[in-house]
Amino acid sequence: MENLQITPIAHIRSQFSGKFGIPRQPGLAPSLVAEIVFETEFRNPDFIRGLDGVSHIWLLWEFSEFRGKPYSALVRPPRLGGNKKLGVFATRSPLRPNPLALSAVKIEEIATSKEFGYIIKVSGADLMDGTPIYDIKPYIPYTDCISEAYTSIYPKPETLDNVIYNCKISQTIDNKTLKALEEILLQDPRPAYKKEDTGIYKFEFGNLHVEFYVNGKTVFITSLACCNSSLVKSFTPSNG
Repeated sequence: MENLQITPIAHIRSQFSGKFGIPRQPGLAPSLVAEIVFETEFRNPDFIRGLDGVSHIWLLWEFSEFRGKPYSALVRPPRLGGNKKLGVFATRSPLRPNPLALSAVKIEEIATSKEFGYIIKVSGADLMDGTPIYDIKPYIPYTDCISEAYTSIYPKPETLDNVIYNCKISQTIDNKTLKALEEILLQDPRPAYKKEDTGIYKFEFGNLHVEFYVNGKTVFITSLACCNSSLVKSFTPSNG
């Protein structure tokens, strides 16, 4: 049997230049907005005809940062403390035979761009900037939402209670960006095995350099500095 050959139809533009801080599942930070930029051959509007009648879509994408890295049958999910072993197919580990992922996101707007044709703006995405997307499908509520579904493995994660700014906030930072940042931090982006760590963590979010620490159930932001855009476009979409 021949191997299936697939190529990206689009890439994501998000506010994450690195893996740290990215929500661990889609929809956990609903104020996050990202853009789906299509490759040249898929910019014909016929490809998305009817999508304006859909509120959410499925994205099939690749853990591109883990491409070519070894995998094993058993993994230690970080959210379970890194101590419990599970079969890779019982987890969402990026280290898998085919490093593919599936995320449901909300369509916020279908916009047009002179440079890239139409762009789909989505919220709640858990993708790093430049991530390749291989397919898009409509989310169909009556079949995709399974009311009796359950998991005995993954309990709903605990969240932190509040965010306190121990630094000045530049007037150039808009409220929507701050809200998205707070949603990210309340999910506690620290590794699960460092829940008692009160040290300073740093990451870049869009054009912001963020430093924070956690004490109890509160996130304290110690630095929020504007910097040159940190988004590293790992793709170069053709402008056709």
